[in-house]
Amino acid sequence: MSYWDRPVEVTPMQADGQLAGFLLVGRWPRDTVEWTRFLLLAVRVAAAPGMLPRGSTVFRVVEDVPPVSPLHTIGLVLAEGPLVGDHAVTPGAFEHLPPALAVLHPPSSTASSVGDYATASGCLFLPGIPHLGLGHRAAWIEADAAGTITHLASSEAVDPMSDADTAVLSTLLAA
Repeated sequence: MSYWDRPVEVTPMQADGQLAGFLLVGRWPRDTVEWTRFLLLAVRVAAAPGMLPRGSTVFRVVEDVPPVSPLHTIGLVLAEGPLVGDHAVTPGAFEHLPPALAVLHPPSSTASSVGDYATASGCLFLPGIPHLGLGHRAAWIEADAAGTITHLASSEAVDPMSDADTAVLSTLLAA
């Protein structure tokens, strides 16, 4: 089986009953659509009660593989810390530019687009290199724990300052 024929497999990881990140197995998502599928799973997990007790949480894509990991593990998406408050992730926190950052908002931090319906939300930001013609990409999802999607958007040409989540994520990367 060739690399691109493998499926992208995602497994949530917990530490002390909280979402610690995701294990990526098989291959890297090849485009914004496949990254959006990852984000849908991440938002569904964030919608489960108690998974993000600290509120909105920043996640970083890491290309390292744990020493003990399943066959074909290619990377991790690790929880870095809260978006705001004590121990919040700050600009300059990342020594190396990660291939992507995400923020997940639990239902308590999401203003649902469907009235009183409890949803979680998230944004995945894939930084580009605009001066080389490679634009920033992003995806946004709002969904419940069962996977009902109430909002989904993605873009191949993102102005990071046009949305609060992409503005914060790009600021964390730019410092």
